[in-house]
Formats: sequence, C-alpha cells, structure tokens
Amino acid sequence: MSTKTKMFLPLIVLAVMWFIPAPEGLSSNAWHFLAVFLAVVVGLIVEPVPAALVGFTGISFVAVLGLVGNAKESISWALSGFSNSVIWLIFAAFMFALGYKKTGLGKRVSLIMVKYMGKSSLGLGYAVAFSDLVLAPFMPSNTARSAGTIYPVASNIPLIFNSTPENEPRKLGAYISWVAIAATCVTSSMFLTALAPNLLAVDLINQGTGHTISWGAWAGIMLPIMIPLFLLTPWLVYVIYPPTQKQSPEAPAWAAEELKQLGKITPKEILMASLAVVALVLWIFGSNFGINSTTAAIAVVSIMVLSNVITWDDVISNKAAFNVLIWFASLVAMAAGLKKVGILTWIGNAAEVHLAGMTPTMLILSMLVLFFILHYFFASTTAHTTALMPIFLAIAMKLMSPEDMVPFSILLAGSLGVMGIITPYATGPSPIWYGAGYISQARWWALGAIFGALYLVFILIGAFIFI
Repeated sequence: MSTKTKMFLPLIVLAVMWFIPAPEGLSSNAWHFLAVFLAVVVGLIVEPVPAALVGFTGISFVAVLGLVGNAKESISWALSGFSNSVIWLIFAAFMFALGYKKTGLGKRVSLIMVKYMGKSSLGLGYAVAFSDLVLAPFMPSNTARSAGTIYPVASNIPLIFNSTPENEPRKLGAYISWVAIAATCVTSSMFLTALAPNLLAVDLINQGTGHTISWGAWAGIMLPIMIPLFLLTPWLVYVIYPPTQKQSPEAPAWAAEELKQLGKITPKEILMASLAVVALVLWIFGSNFGINSTTAAIAVVSIMVLSNVITWDDVISNKAAFNVLIWFASLVAMAAGLKKVGILTWIGNAAEVHLAGMTPTMLILSMLVLFFILHYFFASTTAHTTALMPIFLAIAMKLMSPEDMVPFSILLAGSLGVMGIITPYATGPSPIWYGAGYISQARWWALGAIFGALYLVFILIGAFIFI
C-alpha cells in the first residue's frame, strides 16, 4: 500500500462516517466522535504517519470541533491522558529498559542462561525463554526486551552451527526464532508490566468498569495460567517444530567467551538489578504502605539518574519513551471520550438486546474467543486494545454479574500478550524474528494458528477456573 493511499484511507473513513445520519439513540456529536475514533483506529493500523501523531491529531480534531463539550471541557479532555498515572508508569518502565541496555545487564543475563542451559538445543530454547522471563516484569516493551535485548545474543547462536536462513535453517535457527517469539508472547501476558498495552488496557478497565487492577491482582490470575504454558512452550516447539541439531556443546563455550569479554559484573549492573527488585517489590506490595505503583517507578528512575545508571540526557533523548507517552496519552483520552459522549452506553444497550439469551459461561467464552480472533485484523496490539477493549467492557458491564467483571477483565486484557503469536505482524518483535529469515511466511502462519489455538485454550481454562 502506497503512503498516499495510507494517508487517504483514514480520511475516507472519517468522511463516509461523518455524513451518515446518526443512528437512533446517539447525538450527532457522539456519532461524529465515533467517526473520528474509527479514523484514528484505521490510522493506527495502516500508519501513514507515526502512531503517536495519529492519536495526537485525533484528540486535536475532536477538541477543535468541540465534540466533547465547550472549549474548557474540550482542552481538559484532550490533556487528560497526560495526567494519567498509568501512562507515566509506562514511561518510567521504558527507563528501566534503558538501564538494562546501558549497563549491559540484559545481555549478561541472556549469556548466563546460554552458558548454563545451552548444552542441548532444547536447553538453548529454555535459555532464550528464561532470559525473556527474567526481564519481562521490568520491560513493558516486548520489542525492546525480545528484539532489542535477546535477539542480538540469540541470533548469533545458530551461526555457530552454520545454520543460516539460506543453509539448513531448521538445524537450529528456526527453532530458536520460534521459541523466542512464542516465549515473549507468554511472558507478555504473565505480568502487568511486561507489555505496554496491558497497562493501557488496565486503565480502560478502570474507566469502563470502575475497577482498579493492581499488579498483584493481575498476577493472581495470570501467573497460574501462564507459568505452566511458559514451561511447556520450548518443549512444545521442540516437538512440533524440532531442530535437526539436537546437541549444542559449542553454545555454552561461546557464551562463556562472550561473558569473559564483558568482564566482571560492574557496580552499575548490581545497582540496576537491585533497583529493579525494589521496584518490583513496591509494585506488588506498595499499596499496603500507601505507595502508588507509578510513584515507586518514578522514584526509582530518579535514583537511576542520580546514581548515574542512566543520565538525564538519556531520559530526555529517549524518543521511544516520549513517543509512547504521547501515543498512549492520546489513546486514553480518545477511549475516555467514547464513554463521555455516550457511545459505550449505546453499544451496551444494543448488545444487551441480542446477547441477553446466552448463558453467562457461553457469553464469557464467546467474548474471549472473539476478542482473540479479531487480532488477525490488527497489526498493532495497541490499536486492538484501543478499538475493542472499551466495546467489550461495555457489553460485559451490561450482561455480566459484578463479581465476574474483575476476573473477566483481567483475562480479556491478559490475552493481549499471547495473541501476538498468531501472525508475523501481530506484536512488536514479530517482524524482527520473522525478518531473521529462518521461518517462511507460510510456516509462520501455520505455527501461529497452532500455538494461537493452544494459547487461547489456556485463557479459556483460566475462565473456567477463576470465573
């Protein structure tokens, strides 16, 4: 698709929607807001310009037209996302990722795993998976975690055995690639702070249902489901898509040499590890002492800067962090606008008429399955979250009992990580591992369907256990 076509597509959606008469039950302002919202979603999918600019343009357009109220109400709404604590938690967590990278701690963790677990191909799979697991609670960008930290280490392993995209990719490279993307999808669902859209989803849950989902509440439901799945994943890949190279004695020796070149662990690495543990403890238990998760995160980032783990220049020049800050703040405001102008209430009332006859169990399972499958149409987990989470929550609020809402909401949001396995474009690191060239597009889609179905089954089992 050409850039010009990408530019016009959101505008065409906006124009068509804008001039269709508002349906019964919606004001013209609400309908026009929905038109802008859908244009933003299309813009996020095709990305004619950076995603953050798409969202920023959307809130600017709505505010200028006064679709959510008078001038004072409009600017308050447009800037509301920038005062959202969850958005700043995501920003702070990006600084954690920077600390891992700058100190070399992330690379060291991966090499240690390979050194002690990499004597066989299966062991290498677990080494790659556990490297991701160790970093996951502190890195909300699975792209930075999997593609930025683990890929540079893992991509060198197949080369030791002369396994390249052109020469015997199945020998080891294809196995390592699929384990890496499959594992990061699972860890992205394990922890609230392992995927940025998780945090966005939690904020939308708070807006839509009034329930605040803590780090511990998320872990209480997702960890019992995801830990068995995580432990099974490298073995399942070994069975379903096995490498032809079964033993890998050269890999630990290579990792040991790389560690030798890194030298002894530095004071900054030790400090970075210590601060990460402190942050994790505060995220889990801080509410018992009146400490907000975001407060803990920005306090730890301040210490990281003051102790020179990272510099202030690192903070203000981190384009990725500021890009996500503007992007998510804009999307949070857009999602809040759906409720403000009455769209979510309208959708909930309409859904109630058609779905009221379903049993509670069938309703829950159907919504989880539909939410998962619809990701085939999205090239961005963030776009998926923004477009569908408010709608699914609005329907659930109308038809589910209050006691079911929290576990259902967590399972719905928790599926965002694992659904990243289904296509070569479904989550941030997918294009990197696909682009490595070890797995063909047809094979990727086939494996994505198999593992996607398996991961969805685990989510549905979670529904039977917790709801």
